[in-house]
Parts: sequence; structure tokens; C-alpha cells
Amino acid sequence: MSYSVGEVAGLARITVRTLHHYDEIGLLSPGARTPSGYRRYDDADLDRLQQVLFYRELGFPLEEIAAVLDDREVGPSEHLRRQHALLTGRIARLQEMAAAVEQAMEARKMGIDLTPEEKFEIFGEGYQEYEAEAEQRWGESGAWKQSRQKAAGLTKADWIRIKAEGDAIMRRIAEGVRAGVPADSEQAMDVAEEHRQHISRNFYDCSYAMQRGLAEMYLADPRFQATYEKEVEGGAAWFHDAVLANADRGEAASRPGPEQR
Repeated sequence: MSYSVGEVAGLARITVRTLHHYDEIGLLSPGARTPSGYRRYDDADLDRLQQVLFYRELGFPLEEIAAVLDDREVGPSEHLRRQHALLTGRIARLQEMAAAVEQAMEARKMGIDLTPEEKFEIFGEGYQEYEAEAEQRWGESGAWKQSRQKAAGLTKADWIRIKAEGDAIMRRIAEGVRAGVPADSEQAMDVAEEHRQHISRNFYDCSYAMQRGLAEMYLADPRFQATYEKEVEGGAAWFHDAVLANADRGEAASRPGPEQR
């Protein structure tokens, strides 16, 4: 089989002029010509063109591509291994770039003036996923809107403080579980109350009923559960029970006594 320059240009989605240029510089010369002088490309020529276009896509200059392809010590299998390594590296870089763009988009949407590096530093890898899911679940709620309004006025220092407060609560949960503190004890309920106040102070008004819902989610969702279990085994269940006990305590304290009825 042989192909005309127009047919090859159509197959490779490049211009005839590009093929002429490759021929002129010796990068890709056709295997034959017709008696009238027209270029005819065979299957081996198409294989070389595929290699040229691959390296070109990765940004190699034409002179370097020619040197690589004309190296007699490098066989087809080695070219494939090189290409696989180059593609793997490029894919990883593109994934990093995509993640950075997504983080920048999220920061702009939230009104947080942080660089992607700062967001990764503060929130970690799972932040994007949880934030997107939270918006999907509660994007129309008053709590979500209140949270966005508060977020718009926070600085990097504020987010670092908020993260540190959350980490401190997680440490208190782990300490309580390891010490065998009952989940319905005053100590455990105080940790749950600190968590509720942390949310109310930094994000939205978190009622006891709302915190109950969060605790149920922390226990039911494997991802949230894993966050607590990573700190200490049994942490998710302990904190869930502590939140419910604290809600009972708080709601009981807010009910009017007999003298007020």
C-alpha cells in the first residue's frame, strides 16, 4: 500500500505543507515517488510519521526528534517504553494542573483569597471533594448561604486558625476514647459542645438538632467515619454518642422549669 501526500495529510490531520517541510529537512521523506515526481508514502513512512507527531506533541524540537528516530541503537520497543514514560509524566503533570485549577475555581467561588498551594496546605487532599458534595446537598439552605457569607471575609490566617481548632477537637476526641471516658460524661459532652460552638463561630448557626444530623452523617458516611477512626479506633461512634448526649443536655436546659410554666 502507498499513499499520496494528500491522503497522508488527511489521515494524520496535518497539512500537506507540513509534510513537504518534513521532507525538505530530512525528517520524513517518502519511500517512493511516481514517475511524475509525486510523493508516495508506505506503511513504514506512516509509522515514522506517527513517532514524529508523538514527540512533536510533547514539545520536542524537530532536530531532536530526527536525532531520536535516527538512533540505530534504539529499537521500536525502546521507543514505546520512552513514549510510555513521557506520557505518564505528562498525564501526572496535567492532573496536577487540573487539580490546581479546580482549587482556584473553588477558592474564587467561596471568596477565599488563597493560592492552590495554600488551600492544599491548610485543608488537605479531600477538601475539594467534601466541599463539592456539601454544596450539592445543602447549597440551597440558609446554613450554606451563611457559611459562604462568613467565608468571604476570612483570611488565610483565619483558615489556619479554624483548621487548628478542628484539629484540637479531634485530639480531645482521641484522648477521651483512649482514656475510656464515657460518651455521655460531662467531659465528652463538653467536647461535643466545643465542636458545635466551633461551627457556629466560623461557619453557620449550628443548633443541637443540626449537630445531631451532622453526627449521624459522621457515623453513616464511611469517609467521615474513616477521618475519626484514623485518629482513634471507635472515635466516630464515641463522638456521635457524645453529640447526642450533649444535645439532650442542652435541650433539657433550655426547657422552661415548672415555675416558668
